[in-house]
Amino acid sequence: MSPRDPISIPLFAETQLQLLLNEHEAEVASSSLATTAASVSPSTRRTLQATGYALTGLVLSQCRTGLGGRVVGEFAADPAIASSESTDGQPRLGSHGIRVGDVVRVNDVAAGAAKKAAKEKGKDGAKDGAKGGPEGVVTKVNDKAVWIAFGQQGGGARSKEDDEAVEELWGKKLWCIKLANDVTYRRMRQTMEKMGKMTESDHSHFMRVAFGHTTPLQPENETDSVEFLDPTLNDSQKDAIKFALASKDIALIHGPPGTGKTHTLIELILQFAQRKKRILVCGPSNISVDNIVERLAPKKLPVVRIGHPARLLPSVLEHSLEVLTQTSDAASIVKDVRKEMDEKQASIRKTKTGRERRAIYDDLKHLRKEFRERESKCVDNLVRESSVVLATLHGAGGHQLKNQRFDVVIIDEASQALEAQCWISLLGADKVVLAGDHLQLPPTVKSTNLKTKDLGKGKETADSKSGNSEGKELLKGFSLERTLFDRLLAMHGDGIKRMLTTQYRMHDKIMRFPSDELYESKLTAADSVKDRLLADLPYEVEGTDDTQEPLVFWDTQGGDFPEKAEDKEIGQKEALLGESKSNEMEALVVAKHVGNLVEAGVRPDSIAVITPYNGQLALLSQMLREKYPGLELGSVDGFQGREKEAVVVSLVRSNEKHEVGFLGEKRRLNVAMTRPKRHLCICGDSETISRGSAFLKHWMDYLEENADLRYPDAGDLL
Repeated sequence: MSPRDPISIPLFAETQLQLLLNEHEAEVASSSLATTAASVSPSTRRTLQATGYALTGLVLSQCRTGLGGRVVGEFAADPAIASSESTDGQPRLGSHGIRVGDVVRVNDVAAGAAKKAAKEKGKDGAKDGAKGGPEGVVTKVNDKAVWIAFGQQGGGARSKEDDEAVEELWGKKLWCIKLANDVTYRRMRQTMEKMGKMTESDHSHFMRVAFGHTTPLQPENETDSVEFLDPTLNDSQKDAIKFALASKDIALIHGPPGTGKTHTLIELILQFAQRKKRILVCGPSNISVDNIVERLAPKKLPVVRIGHPARLLPSVLEHSLEVLTQTSDAASIVKDVRKEMDEKQASIRKTKTGRERRAIYDDLKHLRKEFRERESKCVDNLVRESSVVLATLHGAGGHQLKNQRFDVVIIDEASQALEAQCWISLLGADKVVLAGDHLQLPPTVKSTNLKTKDLGKGKETADSKSGNSEGKELLKGFSLERTLFDRLLAMHGDGIKRMLTTQYRMHDKIMRFPSDELYESKLTAADSVKDRLLADLPYEVEGTDDTQEPLVFWDTQGGDFPEKAEDKEIGQKEALLGESKSNEMEALVVAKHVGNLVEAGVRPDSIAVITPYNGQLALLSQMLREKYPGLELGSVDGFQGREKEAVVVSLVRSNEKHEVGFLGEKRRLNVAMTRPKRHLCICGDSETISRGSAFLKHWMDYLEENADLRYPDAGDLL
């Protein structure tokens, strides 16, 4: 099937349902440790944290009533075990991968140990242990605490009222584990089911364009003068904005790393608003949406952010539904009920008897019902009066946007979103703008190891769950990694796309290789960034061989720096690290380089260390986290969309067979090499890496020609 051939819409929906089912099953399996979460050992908890699945060392520090009357708990670092403090002297959480929007379960460490013992003795209490503590959704994260809203969104506590389950956590040593997100999966499934049932007459013009049943309409005259509000826009940004304004149905804005994609979208939103258009702005993550809210906030537009804002900065907060339902003109209808609920919540711990406590819980139940009814009216008024509404893609499927119509839907980071996720906001859309970079990593998909031929396996289950009672044939060659951005570009060609070409992040030497190899040599470094080095940072940094070099390559070629697969005897950890690789000697090279940068005066919080392998990440975390608390450690995939002054990349792979595994994915390497502003240090074995692909061979050649080439001595590292 050619990418330009029309696609059957019902068949597409059915295929997506099957792929989503496979993915959900893979996600549930990968977080299967959660079912025995109460009984995992301290070392496995640490591994869970290092690999982004958990956060340990917590205590419950505060409770309040949040949006929808939910109980929101603030979980701070346990001062008894925290390894570092923040600037105001409060204990700091260790580095972790828990993010806003994650569904988590909070577990009591001591109860876990007791239940494990009970299980070993064969007692019935072990059965309850599998349930663990209450479940909720993360609403805010900073270096000192994580906030979790308990209740319907995250499935709620399993056997008790949320208040009681959370109440039991006071004074205990706690940890939380990430669970499969049923809410997002359910919304995507419902959207695909709805799409599958639509008749041809239900299909919008945009849907017919998106599936190749008609071609995009010719844009209106792009040369019409546009009065730009932002004087700092460059020519490629202005061109993209004119194109998106003129487009009748679809416009793609291709924003390579550092080219000011969000900056461009802000101007575009303002231009649409000036033209009295109503706009829905979405992104796959809370961070991508909040980034836009933060930049729109000073522009004095009526803006509403649906869902939980990731960073509660005043400028963002005042536009979130959570605060608007307390501060707007419409808010008075819920204020008194919220106050009464908070007072009752605070009185629980003062009660003497179980009967008093039960009476308060009953009162709270009735108040919560009244609160939700009043809040629903308030929310509806706020959303209807706003010209710009912002939500995550799955948040766009919430009750707040039911029956709301928009003139334009803008999706940021569209190349990181599953296509089914995009359609949650697009089924009724007339005009769509997608912004992203299809040459960076697609969304993370856990079921990629399921080949197309496996789609038929378990067909009976899949058919019954997805409503495919007729056992329809599925589309071949489709995978969840194929995004809507990718598919539209392949279907309609470059005519529907405009690319941003001036980048404001990287030194010219760091930018040059990805520009030549991936972006048709079209990228240029802005004058303000093309020559800047670590030695030029706005605080005192010594001029050394490291701080005056934008590009360093530690080439570990030779037998002293071998990779190793994770030890198969580590039990539960194996499920987390999978076939992950690590390279202890290479990790020592990384540690030495970081030490040299810090010694020269570069602040640890200006540096990131990233690696494609969780096994290496766990190893680097052990070596560096306590020594440099401000240093950011992460996976390459998790660092997409981020930037730092200096980035050190550990490639890990070094073996006699010259196998590179998923380093062969050029989009992953593109992310790794485009994160730094002033300094990129690569640690790896050129002999192994250069045999992986033509792209990797070109990269190694470029580094040998253009980087400060160094060869580490194993004897100096031990």
